[in-house]
Amino acid sequence: MSATQTRLNSDVPTLLVKIFGKDRPGITAGLFDTLAAFSVDVIDIEQVVTRGRIVLCALVTAPTAGGAGEGELRATVHSWTQSLKLQAEIISGTGDNRPRGSGRSHVTVLGNPLTAESTAAIAASITATGGNIDRIFRLAKYPVTAVEFAVSGVETEPLRTALATEAAGIGVDVAVVSAGLHRRAQRLVVMDVDSTLIQDEVIELFAAHAGCEAEVAAVTARAMLGELDFEESLHARVALLAGLDASVVEKVRAEVRLTPGARTLVRTLKRLGYQVGVVSGGFTQVTDALQGQLGLDFAAANTLEIVDGKLTGRVVGEIVDREGKARLLRRFAAEAGVPLAQTVAIGDGANDLDMLNAAGLGVAFNAKPVVREAAHTAVNVPFLDTVLYLLGITREEVEIADCEDGLDEPVVPVEPGPRNGRNGRND
Repeated sequence: MSATQTRLNSDVPTLLVKIFGKDRPGITAGLFDTLAAFSVDVIDIEQVVTRGRIVLCALVTAPTAGGAGEGELRATVHSWTQSLKLQAEIISGTGDNRPRGSGRSHVTVLGNPLTAESTAAIAASITATGGNIDRIFRLAKYPVTAVEFAVSGVETEPLRTALATEAAGIGVDVAVVSAGLHRRAQRLVVMDVDSTLIQDEVIELFAAHAGCEAEVAAVTARAMLGELDFEESLHARVALLAGLDASVVEKVRAEVRLTPGARTLVRTLKRLGYQVGVVSGGFTQVTDALQGQLGLDFAAANTLEIVDGKLTGRVVGEIVDREGKARLLRRFAAEAGVPLAQTVAIGDGANDLDMLNAAGLGVAFNAKPVVREAAHTAVNVPFLDTVLYLLGITREEVEIADCEDGLDEPVVPVEPGPRNGRNGRND
């Protein structure tokens, strides 16, 4: 144990030195150069720069007896700050920072916009659960504002429950995950396809070529709301496609539109060593193409039967339904060597619920009400890459990595398009 640690255990005198004012190069070096003359030890440092204004806090041991005293240190620091037109505040105390309470969580808040009213409501709700906000920082400023609260003093589950209720009432998205090393571990992310990874319902694209789009859409809507058994509705919808020429598969593939931010999400996850997969109640004729296009590690879906160049109106092989999606998540996790607790599942429909609940983090993406209420967290903005913020990844980190890979132009969001409330941003 070092001498500094020994002295801190005895609650020796310490000083909190706070500097604030207009930021410029050299302030941090200048402060510690000034403090070095008093042979103090650095216990903690915190620095924030917001719109060109710096707040720099240093917790240091008080000057030792026999040397230059605390009064001289205070006078010297104030003289230095005045020369730079900064302000200083020095507070005497004892020991290190107060230990953080047990039960630590990361709370990510997404707003478009994020208002003072909603921020106050989230902060008050955290306090009401017995939690303490230890730190706040911004993850992204566009296409949504995303901030993360580091919270201690309350267990994750009751905090998640309280904030989910609060968020639903004030119109922001909130995700609560446990703090710890596992957040930085390699993960598996598995997504639904229709209306999640892509903007479309694939069977409706097929139906448009068969002239039965309205009939299929009606059945799809009831299935997604949980009003119909998925397998039964799948067979009913596929039967309407009987007789379509197999050449329609290529046409449908060309019509599929990725959800805004889908490429960014997958590209960033792959950079981090994550494995990424899709499970779909749609068809392998489309998911196989998406797997190749995006470099996905896993893909599973139903398969349309084609005989003599025509769709038969039947599917072949194992049906990927609600239970099947959860089963495939577990299979992918086992193959990837990732504990189920380290998986993330993303989906929008009732047939995604088992998968969302089985995953370590289940994200309802622009989902139906029944799904939003049951998932761990909900994202209700039309950008799939906002899921990155729930994992603690900042927009700045994503953009820097893109620039290093030669993707120099940042993606600027555009207004949502008319279909499915999504927009044309397909990065």
